[in-house]
Amino acid sequence: MKKIFIIHYSLILILCLSGCNVYRKYTPPTETPEGLFGQVEQGDSSAAEMSWREFFTDPLLQQLIDSALARNTDIRSAQLTVQKAEASLRAAKLAYLPSLSFNPSLSIGGTVPPGGSVTPTWTYNIPLQIDWNIGISGSVTVNKRKAQAVLSQAQAQQQAMQANIISAVAQQYYMLLLLDRELEILIATDSLWLQSLETQRALWENGQSYSTAVNQMESSELNVRMQIVETRRNIRNIENSLCTTLAMTPRAIQRNGWGQYALPARFGTGVPAAMLERRPDIRLANHSLEEAFYDVASARAAFYPSISLQGILGWTNGQGAIADPGALLMQLLGSLTQPIFQLGKLKAQLKIAKYEQEDRMNRYVQTVIEAGNQVNEALADCQEVEEMAVLYRRQVEVLQEAYAGTHELMNNGKASYLEVLTAQESLLTAQLNEVTNLYNGSQALIGLYIALGGATK
Repeated sequence: MKKIFIIHYSLILILCLSGCNVYRKYTPPTETPEGLFGQVEQGDSSAAEMSWREFFTDPLLQQLIDSALARNTDIRSAQLTVQKAEASLRAAKLAYLPSLSFNPSLSIGGTVPPGGSVTPTWTYNIPLQIDWNIGISGSVTVNKRKAQAVLSQAQAQQQAMQANIISAVAQQYYMLLLLDRELEILIATDSLWLQSLETQRALWENGQSYSTAVNQMESSELNVRMQIVETRRNIRNIENSLCTTLAMTPRAIQRNGWGQYALPARFGTGVPAAMLERRPDIRLANHSLEEAFYDVASARAAFYPSISLQGILGWTNGQGAIADPGALLMQLLGSLTQPIFQLGKLKAQLKIAKYEQEDRMNRYVQTVIEAGNQVNEALADCQEVEEMAVLYRRQVEVLQEAYAGTHELMNNGKASYLEVLTAQESLLTAQLNEVTNLYNGSQALIGLYIALGGATK
């Protein structure tokens, strides 16, 4: 009998030790393709803690972003998701402890003798029940770590949502600045073209020009007026869209003009490598892979035995003869469950979990590669905008001189209206292109902000 006990104890010990690999902790993948992020600096790690306020320094824009973060319903939904994940993690941690339940009962019984009255019998049980799943296979630990991975995913999603809201507000704000500047240019252009039209009419009245020239000049001036009306309508539409993002009723949006906030700041020759780790999509893919890792561990744990203990302690007067006061009620039960044949379900679940883990690993690698491309493109865009700004500025200066000279020649009868129209339209196009380049600079800044992880501190 003693030998049988030793054999059974040894078998249980072996099974328990065989489940120790379930306790292995997830290790994030560290290998990435060489030169993935292009121009990356290893120094200045403090830049990894940059706030979004360092990307978007316009005070009025910062006020709008603060309002959006406080009001936006999508942000609130992301916060609730994090809170639910935190509650699940707390529950997973408490799974290490036994559960207690209190289930008192009371019954009344008795018999009626012939010709007599009923004598009731009161029977009560006041038990406190304890259930404890020891989890020798590591299933409790695995579930806790998996809950932590789910929480980390929710936090990464919250950061991504916050970054998206910040970038959306910034895009709409800079679009308003673009339209404001275009409106200023169009109004100033309309004033100049009206002067040219009046000059052409005077020439026609003096017999020095043809009516077709007047018609062409007037048509161009009317086209500018139509652009003014359309631009004002676009401004109202963008303001309404921004109010929707801010979760407020439609109203005019206070804003600054183009200035020092238009072009993105240079990051030297590259960006700190530590900033790349803050990208929500990389963090999300990593924690998703971590969740799959623990799903595999959980599937393995299902092959190993589980031990549960149950105990009851309390008072009762229902043991044999009815007595009052009652006697002590006590019971202890231990059980071990070892799966043997589950119709292939356990093996199938393990294979599925491994396939899912491999799939998420592939998605993680792809996410890292795409992140590297976005960083490189964002840096290139920032550099290109600054180079183009110098060229556009010089082009506008040259065309302004050309327009003034051509207009003077027309006044002296030495240039045709077609030359004036060409000079006018070329100048307007160059001015609008210069403003568009400023807007492209703001978009490059937003792109760099997102590519570097959307600093949300």
